[in-house]
Amino acid sequence: MVRPAPTGPVRRALRTLAVGCLVAGSGVGAAAAQAPRITPHGDPTVRDDTIYALAVDPAEHPDQNIIYLLNDAVARYEPNGHSRQTYRQVVQLLTQAAAEQWGDITFPFSSERQRLTINWIRVLRPDGQVISSKPAHEQVAIAPIAQEAPVYSDTRVRQVTLSGVGPNTIVDLSYTIEDRKPLIRGDFFAAWKLNTAAVATGAITRRSRFVVDVPEEYLPRIQERNIHFARQMVVRHGRRVYTWATSDPPRPDREPFAPDSNPFLESITVAPPLSWGDVARWYAGISHDRYKLTPALEQQLSTVVGMAPTLDDSLKALYRWVAQDFRYVALSMGIGGYRPRQPMSVWETKYGDCKDKATLFIALARRLGVTAYPVLLSADGYVNRSAPSAYQLDHMIVAVIDPAAPGEGYRYLDLTSDLTPYGTLPAQEQGAFALVVHPEGQGDEVTLPTDPIAVNRAVVEITGELHLNGTFDGRYVEEATGNRQYVLRSAFASTFGAAERTRLTRDLANTLFQGATGDSLVSFNGRDLAAEPRVALNIRGARPVSVSGGSEVLTLPIKNYSAASVVADLETRGHRRSPIDVGAVVGPYEERSEFRLVLPEGWHARLPRNIDAASEFGRYRASYVQIGRELRVERTIAGASGIAPPEDIEKLLVWLRKVSTDDVSYVVLDRSS
Repeated sequence: MVRPAPTGPVRRALRTLAVGCLVAGSGVGAAAAQAPRITPHGDPTVRDDTIYALAVDPAEHPDQNIIYLLNDAVARYEPNGHSRQTYRQVVQLLTQAAAEQWGDITFPFSSERQRLTINWIRVLRPDGQVISSKPAHEQVAIAPIAQEAPVYSDTRVRQVTLSGVGPNTIVDLSYTIEDRKPLIRGDFFAAWKLNTAAVATGAITRRSRFVVDVPEEYLPRIQERNIHFARQMVVRHGRRVYTWATSDPPRPDREPFAPDSNPFLESITVAPPLSWGDVARWYAGISHDRYKLTPALEQQLSTVVGMAPTLDDSLKALYRWVAQDFRYVALSMGIGGYRPRQPMSVWETKYGDCKDKATLFIALARRLGVTAYPVLLSADGYVNRSAPSAYQLDHMIVAVIDPAAPGEGYRYLDLTSDLTPYGTLPAQEQGAFALVVHPEGQGDEVTLPTDPIAVNRAVVEITGELHLNGTFDGRYVEEATGNRQYVLRSAFASTFGAAERTRLTRDLANTLFQGATGDSLVSFNGRDLAAEPRVALNIRGARPVSVSGGSEVLTLPIKNYSAASVVADLETRGHRRSPIDVGAVVGPYEERSEFRLVLPEGWHARLPRNIDAASEFGRYRASYVQIGRELRVERTIAGASGIAPPEDIEKLLVWLRKVSTDDVSYVVLDRSS
């Protein structure tokens, strides 16, 4: 797969590459007539001196750690899926942090189906003078995870250490990966971003080129996005060569709350003329014999579900067993291999990756008479649905037809998410594309369900009394459901001894009120997927009141939702270009925090103004009221979903400003005279 590249701040001008600055010889025609043949001797279509001449003055880029002088890929694909992909990166290191990062480089590959060749790695000064012409040290090693799980020993990493790397030096590297065993005959997938060379860094890219070489009669699926210049296409000697090349492409600055599909990212996707049905038939074919059970494993199944009164309870017990009692080895299917291990092997070793655990569950569920299928998807939730390829799918979950409601469709289970209750999915998978694979090879293209916002709810209640000496005694209760429950589940997924429980209670009380003590902690077993995520404790001896200017000042122990810094950032950005992902403004959840405090006789609070702000981006309410001696402070926020046009940025700012007027962290208390 052509590696993804970075996002970063947008530069407004786009200039199509004057190819002569990349190409040696007579220029565009000669170079575009065929794909360059890159070897350890170099690239005949790129003049090194013109690339090194693009080096910048580090002082002029204080916000950058690196500059990509060249980001280049040349990919040759055959109809049977064989491929040869050569990458070149010429990177100017501007800081010591960058030098430390680039001093050691790792190249992962599969020893079973791929061959890795490092064409060259050299370190130079900005004027092109060579500091080191080859790595100081290199070795091939088994990937760390593979050492823990030897069944995946085909995973290798080539590790190189460079000498002479420092601030204001250049690293020039080129490597080739040849894939002779595609997952599916004819399958490949390339996703190249012209104006982003490293997603995490957002670094400037000076020159970028992507070349695709295929047989003349072969027409791959090609999708261009936000490309503002015409690609070159030349047919010669029975080959068709596509070239995209650009100079100083704009940096696609990701504006706050922009959708994942950045409209300023210049990208090209190349995939074979396959269908998702082809992918489903392929996986059904390689996994059809992976569901065999042994008598010993069937006996273990009886033990696991023996106390379950109903079939639904049996499925929940089986889900908990596979999700929690088998160590998850986090390998993507593309590295670890797509063919799962036999259920007996997974049981004996007590570990497995996503496909191993899913296959074990499916085999045992079918033994119970339940219809269950493997489901292929992407771990990060994004798949280009119009470019079918197995290389886009690196994760597996399970689809079950509910025996009690067979007409209601699938219920999805992720056996690698050990704290996710039965029948729900982790947040990053909700709403994603997935492929349900039937034993006979049929594939159902589905969109995974999304929990309603109201399901994802967190509630915090703090109640108590303020004494005349300024101390507070009360109770804290927190409850959560949906995607808001995982913080609580993770915190209480371990068994605590008496001393640990005492320390935890004290730490929780101190988080709310510095110097407070806690007791009577009520918690739950985070690994009990049927348990309600709820925590409660008593708070003693807190001192939430201080004296300022002769007044008593009460610190509110509930969350402040002021978005003043976000508003300031949005206001400084000027014209909005990206659509607005409404769901990213607050999030797909609801939160409510309530503080009820009984004041001493005769005390009164200076009440802040109530807020009720509703918009297409969410709803926020803040209420301050005193009834008799009880002060009640309540804040509620709820997100929304959808995509709004860029011109709605002012509506968003109006709403955020109104929410930010409730920037109240303290309440002044007046004693009776």
